[in-house]
Amino acid sequence: MAYIVVATSNAHKVDEYRKLLADQNVELKSLLDYPGFPGVEESGATFAENASIKALAACKYCDVPAFADDSGLEVEALGGRPGVFSSRYAPTDPERIAKLLKELEGCENRKARFVCAIAIAVNGEVIETFEGTVNGVITSSPRGEGGFGYDPVFQPDGYDQTFGELSQEVKNQISHRAAAFRKALEFVEDEMSVLDNEF
Repeated sequence: MAYIVVATSNAHKVDEYRKLLADQNVELKSLLDYPGFPGVEESGATFAENASIKALAACKYCDVPAFADDSGLEVEALGGRPGVFSSRYAPTDPERIAKLLKELEGCENRKARFVCAIAIAVNGEVIETFEGTVNGVITSSPRGEGGFGYDPVFQPDGYDQTFGELSQEVKNQISHRAAAFRKALEFVEDEMSVLDNEF
């Protein structure tokens, strides 16, 4: 069986991607399988740039096709913040959520969206990037124990539950990561026959 590396050590993300790849004839590995990976600085100004940096580094280090995502939360009333700094907004998930809710105190506009960019790197170069989004609102307080990051305070449009309350199966249908990943899979299957034995 062919395999591909996802450039993350986040076990939650790896689990999400394994579920999304369940119907594909490919084994997913991650940086958890390559403990010597030196890491990279996410110095890009956009989600796509950061995803490309990570995918390229993993492809070169692991010497196999690799993909990476960079994702985050953009809040309309905060001018798009925290954006690419979502994971660096504060030291821990609870602190990030607390900071976000503090900044939105008294704000009627709670519109926000999750954004995910995925980059695919093969043979030492990035061949394409893809973006997925999901719109919603920021709740006044956290709800639910599922997911990670800002999930407990993000309620997607058309639902009365937060990402922290929705089942993984539903999230895998509507999430920004799932949307970007579907585009990436379609690209590989439809446009890149050269990868048939690799992805």
